[in-house]
Amino acid sequence: MDLSFDQRHIWHPYTSAINPLPCYPVARAEGVHIELDSGEKLIDGMASWWAAIHGYNHPRLNQAAHQQIDNMAHVMFGGLTHTPAIDLCKKLIEMTPNGLERVFLADSGSVSVEVAMKMALQFWACQGNQHKTRFLSPRNGYHGDTFAAMSVCDPINGMHSLFSEVLSHQIFAPAPQTRFDQLWNEDDIAPLAQLMEQHHHQIAALILEPVVQGAGGMRIYHPEYLRRCRQLCDEYDILLICDEIATGFGRTGKLFACEHADISPDILCLGKALTGGYMTLAATLCTEDVAVGVCQGSPGVFMHGPTYMGNPLACAVANASLDIIRQGDWQKQVTAIETQLKQQLLPIIELDAVADTRVLGAIGVVETHHSVDVAAIQQHFVSQGVWIRPFGKLVYIMPPYIISPEQLERVIIAIQTALQEP
Repeated sequence: MDLSFDQRHIWHPYTSAINPLPCYPVARAEGVHIELDSGEKLIDGMASWWAAIHGYNHPRLNQAAHQQIDNMAHVMFGGLTHTPAIDLCKKLIEMTPNGLERVFLADSGSVSVEVAMKMALQFWACQGNQHKTRFLSPRNGYHGDTFAAMSVCDPINGMHSLFSEVLSHQIFAPAPQTRFDQLWNEDDIAPLAQLMEQHHHQIAALILEPVVQGAGGMRIYHPEYLRRCRQLCDEYDILLICDEIATGFGRTGKLFACEHADISPDILCLGKALTGGYMTLAATLCTEDVAVGVCQGSPGVFMHGPTYMGNPLACAVANASLDIIRQGDWQKQVTAIETQLKQQLLPIIELDAVADTRVLGAIGVVETHHSVDVAAIQQHFVSQGVWIRPFGKLVYIMPPYIISPEQLERVIIAIQTALQEP
Protein backbone atom coordinates (compact mmCIF):
# COMPACT_ATOMS: atom_id res chain seq x y z
CA MET A 1 0.00 0.00 0.00
CA ASP A 2 1.46 3.36 -1.06
CA LEU A 3 1.23 5.31 2.21
CA SER A 4 3.59 8.00 0.97
CA PHE A 5 1.14 8.81 -1.85
CA ASP A 6 -1.72 8.82 0.64
CA GLN A 7 0.11 11.23 2.93
CA ARG A 8 1.19 13.47 0.07
CA HIS A 9 -2.03 13.65 -1.97
CA ILE A 10 -5.09 12.41 -0.04
CA TRP A 11 -6.97 14.57 2.45
CA HIS A 12 -8.49 12.69 5.40
CA PRO A 13 -11.23 14.09 7.69
CA TYR A 14 -10.15 17.02 9.85
CA THR A 15 -6.52 16.54 8.91
CA SER A 16 -3.85 19.06 7.91
CA ALA A 17 -2.36 18.93 4.42
CA ILE A 18 0.83 20.41 5.90
CA ASN A 19 1.24 18.12 8.90
CA PRO A 20 -1.16 15.19 8.41
CA LEU A 21 -1.92 12.73 11.16
CA PRO A 22 -0.70 9.17 10.65
CA CYS A 23 -3.03 6.81 8.80
CA TYR A 24 -3.09 3.08 9.43
CA PRO A 25 -3.51 0.89 6.32
CA VAL A 26 -6.55 -1.41 6.47
CA ALA A 27 -6.63 -4.68 4.51
CA ARG A 28 -10.08 -5.95 5.53
CA ALA A 29 -12.65 -5.91 8.32
CA GLU A 30 -14.63 -8.72 9.91
CA GLY A 31 -17.04 -8.71 12.85
CA VAL A 32 -15.74 -6.14 15.35
CA HIS A 33 -12.18 -6.25 13.96
CA ILE A 34 -10.35 -3.94 11.59
CA GLU A 35 -7.39 -5.84 10.15
CA LEU A 36 -4.35 -3.81 9.17
CA ASP A 37 -2.01 -4.54 6.28
CA SER A 38 0.50 -5.81 8.82
CA GLY A 39 -1.96 -8.48 9.98
CA GLU A 40 -2.73 -6.76 13.29
CA LYS A 41 -6.39 -6.94 14.27
CA LEU A 42 -7.92 -3.97 16.08
CA ILE A 43 -11.18 -4.11 18.04
CA ASP A 44 -13.23 -1.24 16.65
CA GLY A 45 -14.53 0.98 19.43
CA MET A 46 -16.03 3.50 16.99
CA ALA A 47 -18.33 1.41 14.74
CA SER A 48 -16.84 3.54 11.95
CA TRP A 49 -18.31 6.74 13.42
CA TRP A 50 -21.58 5.26 14.75
CA ALA A 51 -22.43 3.41 11.53
CA ALA A 52 -21.29 -0.26 11.61
CA ILE A 53 -23.71 -1.35 14.33
CA HIS A 54 -23.82 -5.00 13.19
CA GLY A 55 -20.06 -5.24 12.68
CA TYR A 56 -18.17 -5.68 9.43
CA ASN A 57 -18.59 -8.14 6.57
CA HIS A 58 -22.02 -9.21 7.82
CA PRO A 59 -23.34 -12.15 5.75
CA ARG A 60 -26.91 -10.83 5.51
CA LEU A 61 -25.80 -7.38 4.42
CA ASN A 62 -23.31 -8.89 1.97
CA GLN A 63 -26.04 -11.07 0.50
CA ALA A 64 -28.39 -8.11 0.09
CA ALA A 65 -25.70 -6.14 -1.74
CA HIS A 66 -24.80 -9.07 -4.03
CA GLN A 67 -28.42 -9.76 -4.93
CA GLN A 68 -29.22 -6.14 -5.66
CA ILE A 69 -26.14 -5.39 -7.75
CA ASP A 70 -27.10 -8.23 -10.10
CA ASN A 71 -30.36 -6.38 -10.83
CA MET A 72 -29.25 -2.75 -10.83
CA ALA A 73 -26.79 -0.68 -8.85
CA HIS A 74 -28.52 2.61 -9.57
CA VAL A 75 -31.32 4.24 -11.47
CA MET A 76 -32.49 7.84 -11.27
CA PHE A 77 -35.33 8.47 -8.81
CA GLY A 78 -36.93 11.23 -10.87
CA GLY A 79 -39.99 9.68 -12.48
CA LEU A 80 -38.88 6.14 -11.56
CA THR A 81 -39.18 4.04 -8.42
CA HIS A 82 -38.19 0.55 -7.26
CA THR A 83 -38.92 -2.06 -4.64
CA PRO A 84 -35.85 -1.49 -2.42
CA ALA A 85 -36.83 2.17 -1.88
CA ILE A 86 -40.51 1.37 -1.33
CA ASP A 87 -39.70 -1.37 1.18
CA LEU A 88 -37.22 0.84 2.99
CA CYS A 89 -39.65 3.74 3.33
CA LYS A 90 -42.37 1.40 4.60
CA LYS A 91 -40.01 0.17 7.32
CA LEU A 92 -38.89 3.66 8.28
CA ILE A 93 -42.45 4.92 8.64
CA GLU A 94 -43.31 1.85 10.74
CA MET A 95 -40.24 2.14 13.00
CA THR A 96 -39.98 5.87 13.60
CA PRO A 97 -42.04 7.93 16.08
CA ASN A 98 -45.73 8.38 15.31
CA GLY A 99 -46.87 10.89 12.74
CA LEU A 100 -43.91 10.78 10.37
CA GLU A 101 -45.54 9.79 7.09
CA ARG A 102 -43.34 11.11 4.28
CA VAL A 103 -39.77 10.05 3.48
CA PHE A 104 -37.14 11.92 1.48
CA LEU A 105 -34.10 9.75 0.72
CA ALA A 106 -30.78 11.60 0.56
CA ASP A 107 -27.07 10.91 0.20
CA SER A 108 -25.58 11.63 3.61
CA GLY A 109 -26.38 12.89 7.09
CA SER A 110 -25.37 16.46 6.33
CA VAL A 111 -27.59 16.46 3.25
CA SER A 112 -30.52 15.14 5.28
CA VAL A 113 -30.10 18.16 7.57
CA GLU A 114 -29.95 20.48 4.56
CA VAL A 115 -33.16 18.85 3.31
CA ALA A 116 -34.85 19.26 6.71
CA MET A 117 -33.92 22.93 6.92
CA LYS A 118 -35.06 23.56 3.36
CA MET A 119 -38.35 21.78 4.14
CA ALA A 120 -38.93 24.09 7.09
CA LEU A 121 -38.13 27.23 5.10
CA GLN A 122 -40.29 26.22 2.14
CA PHE A 123 -43.12 25.20 4.48
CA TRP A 124 -43.39 28.67 5.98
CA ALA A 125 -42.87 30.44 2.65
CA CYS A 126 -45.76 28.43 1.17
CA GLN A 127 -47.91 29.41 4.15
CA GLY A 128 -47.34 33.04 3.20
CA ASN A 129 -45.07 33.64 6.20
CA GLN A 130 -41.91 35.09 4.66
CA HIS A 131 -40.45 36.16 8.02
CA LYS A 132 -39.82 32.67 9.43
CA THR A 133 -36.34 32.24 7.95
CA ARG A 134 -34.11 31.56 10.96
CA PHE A 135 -33.36 28.49 13.06
CA LEU A 136 -33.04 28.08 16.79
CA SER A 137 -30.56 25.55 18.14
CA PRO A 138 -28.93 24.75 21.51
CA ARG A 139 -25.22 25.42 21.80
CA ASN A 140 -22.83 22.46 21.71
CA GLY A 141 -24.81 21.00 18.84
CA TYR A 142 -23.37 19.44 15.70
CA HIS A 143 -25.36 18.80 12.53
CA GLY A 144 -22.82 18.32 9.75
CA ASP A 145 -20.27 20.03 7.56
CA THR A 146 -22.35 21.47 4.70
CA PHE A 147 -23.25 25.15 4.82
CA ALA A 148 -26.81 25.17 6.16
CA ALA A 149 -25.86 22.41 8.61
CA MET A 150 -22.78 24.37 9.72
CA SER A 151 -24.95 27.40 10.46
CA VAL A 152 -26.83 25.54 13.22
CA CYS A 153 -23.72 23.98 14.80
CA ASP A 154 -22.29 25.66 17.88
CA PRO A 155 -20.92 28.99 16.56
CA ILE A 156 -18.18 29.37 19.18
CA ASN A 157 -17.06 25.96 20.41
CA GLY A 158 -17.95 24.05 17.25
CA MET A 159 -15.75 23.10 14.32
CA HIS A 160 -16.95 25.84 11.99
CA SER A 161 -16.21 29.15 13.73
CA LEU A 162 -13.84 30.05 10.88
CA PHE A 163 -16.87 30.44 8.60
CA SER A 164 -18.97 32.56 10.97
CA GLU A 165 -18.94 35.61 8.68
CA VAL A 166 -20.33 33.73 5.69
CA LEU A 167 -22.84 31.44 7.40
CA SER A 168 -26.48 32.40 7.95
CA HIS A 169 -26.85 33.87 11.41
CA GLN A 170 -29.06 31.65 13.51
CA ILE A 171 -30.33 31.93 17.09
CA PHE A 172 -28.60 29.90 19.78
CA ALA A 173 -29.85 28.93 23.22
CA PRO A 174 -27.58 27.84 26.07
CA ALA A 175 -26.92 24.11 25.97
CA PRO A 176 -29.08 21.97 28.27
CA GLN A 177 -27.38 21.52 31.62
CA THR A 178 -29.42 18.91 33.49
CA ARG A 179 -27.76 15.56 32.95
CA PHE A 180 -29.69 12.47 31.95
CA ASP A 181 -29.59 10.90 35.40
CA GLN A 182 -30.09 14.09 37.45
CA LEU A 183 -33.29 15.52 38.89
CA TRP A 184 -34.85 17.78 36.24
CA ASN A 185 -34.36 21.51 36.82
CA GLU A 186 -37.09 23.60 35.20
CA ASP A 187 -34.68 26.55 35.00
CA ASP A 188 -32.85 24.62 32.30
CA ILE A 189 -35.52 25.34 29.69
CA ALA A 190 -36.08 29.00 30.62
CA PRO A 191 -33.47 30.56 28.27
CA LEU A 192 -34.80 28.67 25.26
CA ALA A 193 -38.39 29.54 26.16
CA GLN A 194 -37.42 33.20 26.40
CA LEU A 195 -35.76 33.14 22.98
CA MET A 196 -38.86 31.56 21.48
CA GLU A 197 -41.07 34.22 23.04
CA GLN A 198 -38.84 36.98 21.65
CA HIS A 199 -38.17 35.58 18.17
CA HIS A 200 -40.94 33.08 17.33
CA HIS A 201 -42.13 35.25 14.43
CA GLN A 202 -38.67 34.73 12.82
CA ILE A 203 -38.03 31.08 13.73
CA ALA A 204 -38.84 28.44 11.14
CA ALA A 205 -37.72 25.51 13.29
CA LEU A 206 -35.89 24.40 16.38
CA ILE A 207 -33.21 21.88 15.42
CA LEU A 208 -31.46 19.70 17.99
CA GLU A 209 -29.94 16.32 18.68
CA PRO A 210 -32.31 14.53 21.05
CA VAL A 211 -30.82 13.54 24.43
CA VAL A 212 -27.23 13.13 23.14
CA GLN A 213 -25.25 15.98 21.61
CA GLY A 214 -22.62 14.25 19.47
CA ALA A 215 -19.52 15.81 17.95
CA GLY A 216 -20.25 19.15 19.63
CA GLY A 217 -19.24 17.70 22.99
CA MET A 218 -20.71 14.20 23.50
CA ARG A 219 -23.08 15.63 26.10
CA ILE A 220 -26.00 13.57 27.46
CA TYR A 221 -28.91 15.64 28.75
CA HIS A 222 -32.25 15.11 30.49
CA PRO A 223 -35.16 13.88 28.32
CA GLU A 224 -37.47 16.43 29.96
CA TYR A 225 -35.61 19.17 28.09
CA LEU A 226 -36.64 17.54 24.83
CA ARG A 227 -40.21 17.10 26.05
CA ARG A 228 -40.43 20.77 26.94
CA CYS A 229 -38.99 21.70 23.53
CA ARG A 230 -41.85 19.84 21.87
CA GLN A 231 -44.38 21.72 24.03
CA LEU A 232 -42.79 25.10 23.32
CA CYS A 233 -42.67 24.47 19.57
CA ASP A 234 -46.38 23.69 19.65
CA GLU A 235 -47.08 26.80 21.73
CA TYR A 236 -45.13 29.20 19.48
CA ASP A 237 -45.93 27.58 16.12
CA ILE A 238 -42.37 26.45 15.41
CA LEU A 239 -41.40 23.22 13.65
CA LEU A 240 -39.26 20.74 15.58
CA ILE A 241 -36.40 19.04 13.69
CA CYS A 242 -34.73 16.14 15.50
CA ASP A 243 -31.33 15.13 14.18
CA GLU A 244 -31.04 11.40 14.97
CA ILE A 245 -28.26 10.73 12.48
CA ALA A 246 -25.99 9.53 15.30
CA THR A 247 -28.54 8.38 17.87
CA GLY A 248 -31.00 6.51 15.65
CA PHE A 249 -31.38 2.72 15.44
CA GLY A 250 -30.79 1.79 19.06
CA ARG A 251 -27.58 3.55 20.04
CA THR A 252 -29.02 5.23 23.17
CA GLY A 253 -30.95 2.20 24.43
CA LYS A 254 -34.13 3.27 22.66
CA LEU A 255 -34.73 2.64 18.97
CA PHE A 256 -34.75 6.43 18.56
CA ALA A 257 -33.58 8.91 21.20
CA CYS A 258 -36.90 10.80 20.91
CA GLU A 259 -38.49 7.84 22.68
CA HIS A 260 -36.69 8.76 25.92
CA ALA A 261 -39.00 11.80 26.04
CA ASP A 262 -41.97 10.10 24.35
CA ILE A 263 -42.21 12.81 21.70
CA SER A 264 -42.37 12.92 17.93
CA PRO A 265 -40.78 15.68 15.85
CA ASP A 266 -42.20 17.39 12.78
CA ILE A 267 -39.07 16.46 10.83
CA LEU A 268 -36.58 13.67 11.56
CA CYS A 269 -33.07 13.23 10.11
CA LEU A 270 -31.51 9.76 9.86
CA GLY A 271 -28.23 8.43 8.48
CA LYS A 272 -25.04 6.67 9.64
CA ALA A 273 -26.33 3.27 10.87
CA LEU A 274 -29.14 3.22 8.30
CA THR A 275 -27.17 0.84 6.06
CA GLY A 276 -25.27 -0.81 8.90
CA GLY A 277 -22.18 1.13 7.88
CA TYR A 278 -21.99 -0.35 4.36
CA MET A 279 -22.52 2.77 2.27
CA THR A 280 -23.80 6.29 2.50
CA LEU A 281 -27.57 6.79 2.70
CA ALA A 282 -29.75 9.13 4.71
CA ALA A 283 -33.42 9.94 5.12
CA THR A 284 -35.46 12.94 6.15
CA LEU A 285 -38.95 12.09 7.38
CA CYS A 286 -41.74 14.57 8.03
CA THR A 287 -45.39 14.70 9.01
CA GLU A 288 -48.18 14.84 6.47
CA ASP A 289 -48.90 18.45 7.52
CA VAL A 290 -45.33 19.49 6.72
CA ALA A 291 -45.30 17.62 3.41
CA VAL A 292 -48.60 19.15 2.27
CA GLY A 293 -47.53 22.59 3.51
CA VAL A 294 -44.27 22.43 1.58
CA CYS A 295 -46.15 21.75 -1.65
CA GLN A 296 -48.88 24.37 -1.27
CA GLY A 297 -48.47 27.45 -3.43
CA SER A 298 -45.64 28.15 -5.83
CA PRO A 299 -43.58 26.23 -6.95
CA GLY A 300 -45.83 23.36 -5.82
CA VAL A 301 -42.99 20.86 -5.44
CA PHE A 302 -40.20 20.37 -2.92
CA MET A 303 -37.12 21.96 -4.44
CA HIS A 304 -34.52 19.26 -3.88
CA GLY A 305 -33.38 16.21 -5.84
CA PRO A 306 -30.02 14.47 -5.27
CA THR A 307 -28.62 12.52 -8.24
CA TYR A 308 -28.22 9.38 -6.15
CA MET A 309 -31.52 9.79 -4.29
CA GLY A 310 -33.03 6.40 -3.49
CA ASN A 311 -29.96 4.50 -4.71
CA PRO A 312 -31.23 0.90 -5.04
CA LEU A 313 -28.01 -0.71 -3.82
CA ALA A 314 -27.95 1.39 -0.64
CA CYS A 315 -31.68 0.87 -0.09
CA ALA A 316 -31.32 -2.91 -0.42
CA VAL A 317 -28.56 -3.03 2.18
CA ALA A 318 -30.52 -0.67 4.47
CA ASN A 319 -33.51 -3.02 4.25
CA ALA A 320 -31.34 -5.92 5.38
CA SER A 321 -29.90 -3.83 8.22
CA LEU A 322 -33.35 -2.79 9.43
CA ASP A 323 -34.50 -6.40 9.26
CA ILE A 324 -31.69 -7.30 11.66
CA ILE A 325 -32.73 -4.46 13.96
CA ARG A 326 -36.36 -5.53 13.86
CA GLN A 327 -35.38 -8.95 15.25
CA GLY A 328 -34.80 -7.11 18.52
CA ASP A 329 -31.38 -8.51 19.52
CA TRP A 330 -30.01 -4.96 19.64
CA GLN A 331 -31.96 -4.29 22.86
CA LYS A 332 -30.18 -7.04 24.78
CA GLN A 333 -26.85 -6.14 23.18
CA VAL A 334 -27.06 -2.42 23.96
CA THR A 335 -28.27 -3.07 27.52
CA ALA A 336 -25.28 -5.35 28.13
CA ILE A 337 -22.87 -2.76 26.69
CA GLU A 338 -24.38 -0.02 28.85
CA THR A 339 -24.14 -2.14 32.01
CA GLN A 340 -20.49 -2.95 31.35
CA LEU A 341 -19.62 0.65 30.49
CA LYS A 342 -21.18 1.84 33.75
CA GLN A 343 -19.25 -0.74 35.71
CA GLN A 344 -15.87 -0.37 34.01
CA LEU A 345 -15.73 2.99 32.15
CA LEU A 346 -17.34 5.36 34.67
CA PRO A 347 -14.67 4.65 37.37
CA ILE A 348 -12.01 6.08 35.04
CA ILE A 349 -13.11 9.47 36.42
CA GLU A 350 -10.79 8.73 39.36
CA LEU A 351 -7.75 9.37 37.15
CA ASP A 352 -6.17 12.81 37.56
CA ALA A 353 -6.29 13.48 33.82
CA VAL A 354 -10.05 12.90 33.64
CA ALA A 355 -12.68 15.59 34.18
CA ASP A 356 -15.83 13.53 33.58
CA THR A 357 -17.17 10.19 32.42
CA ARG A 358 -20.67 9.51 31.09
CA VAL A 359 -22.60 6.62 29.59
CA LEU A 360 -25.91 6.10 27.82
CA GLY A 361 -26.80 2.96 25.92
CA ALA A 362 -23.85 1.90 23.77
CA ILE A 363 -22.12 5.28 24.14
CA GLY A 364 -19.20 5.80 26.52
CA VAL A 365 -17.43 9.12 27.00
CA VAL A 366 -14.29 10.07 28.89
CA GLU A 367 -13.64 13.81 29.00
CA THR A 368 -10.14 14.92 29.92
CA HIS A 369 -8.97 18.22 31.44
CA HIS A 370 -6.74 18.96 28.45
CA SER A 371 -6.86 18.10 24.76
CA VAL A 372 -5.26 14.77 23.95
CA ASP A 373 -2.39 14.26 21.51
CA VAL A 374 -4.33 12.37 18.85
CA ALA A 375 -1.32 10.85 17.08
CA ALA A 376 0.28 9.67 20.31
CA ILE A 377 -2.86 8.27 21.92
CA GLN A 378 -3.89 6.46 18.73
CA GLN A 379 -0.48 4.85 18.55
CA HIS A 380 -1.08 3.59 22.09
CA PHE A 381 -4.52 2.28 21.18
CA VAL A 382 -3.19 0.41 18.14
CA SER A 383 -0.45 -1.11 20.28
CA GLN A 384 -3.21 -2.36 22.60
CA GLY A 385 -5.14 -3.88 19.69
CA VAL A 386 -8.04 -1.42 19.64
CA TRP A 387 -9.24 1.39 17.39
CA ILE A 388 -10.49 4.63 19.00
CA ARG A 389 -10.49 8.05 17.36
CA PRO A 390 -10.59 10.82 20.01
CA PHE A 391 -10.96 14.54 19.40
CA GLY A 392 -10.19 17.52 21.61
CA LYS A 393 -10.75 16.54 25.23
CA LEU A 394 -13.01 13.62 24.36
CA VAL A 395 -12.03 9.97 24.27
CA TYR A 396 -15.30 8.31 23.39
CA ILE A 397 -16.54 4.96 22.12
CA MET A 398 -19.67 3.62 20.44
CA PRO A 399 -18.79 0.06 19.51
CA PRO A 400 -20.67 -2.32 17.21
CA TYR A 401 -23.57 -3.91 19.08
CA ILE A 402 -22.04 -7.37 18.54
CA ILE A 403 -18.95 -6.63 20.64
CA SER A 404 -18.31 -9.26 23.34
CA PRO A 405 -17.74 -8.39 27.03
CA GLU A 406 -14.10 -9.46 26.70
CA GLN A 407 -13.56 -7.28 23.64
CA LEU A 408 -15.25 -4.29 25.26
CA GLU A 409 -13.11 -4.73 28.37
CA ARG A 410 -9.98 -4.53 26.21
CA VAL A 411 -11.23 -1.25 24.73
CA ILE A 412 -11.91 0.18 28.19
CA ILE A 413 -8.53 -0.94 29.56
CA ALA A 414 -6.82 0.70 26.58
CA ILE A 415 -8.50 4.01 27.46
CA GLN A 416 -7.59 3.67 31.11
CA THR A 417 -3.93 2.90 30.44
CA ALA A 418 -3.69 5.73 27.90
CA LEU A 419 -4.84 8.28 30.46
CA GLN A 420 -2.91 7.03 33.48
CA GLU A 421 0.03 9.12 34.62
CA PRO A 422 3.32 7.67 33.28
